[in-house]
Amino acid sequence: MAGFDLSRELDRLLDEGRSGEARPEDVQKGLAQLVLTLVELLRDLMERQALRRMENGSLDEEEIERLGGTFLALQARMDELKEVFGLTDEDLNLDLGPLGRLR
Repeated sequence: MAGFDLSRELDRLLDEGRSGEARPEDVQKGLAQLVLTLVELLRDLMERQALRRMENGSLDEEEIERLGGTFLALQARMDELKEVFGLTDEDLNLDLGPLGRLR
């Protein structure tokens, strides 16, 4: 699948809004997709930073446990929200251009 192109999705939502063709449920799902994609990007960046800190030995066991629990709770909440809005992991797979895909 192509993944999620943030710019294209924003353009689509704006075009639908301007033309009066936007259905409330589509706008809600589109906005949820945008927000959850950004949350997923931030989660991925934070997780990578945590792994680097673990590898460098700058986190103690308690911090590692706390971070692990936080990331698990965030993933569970993201799964709930994806289900509510009918989204999949691929729907949140942001296209980062020359950097590749988020996942």
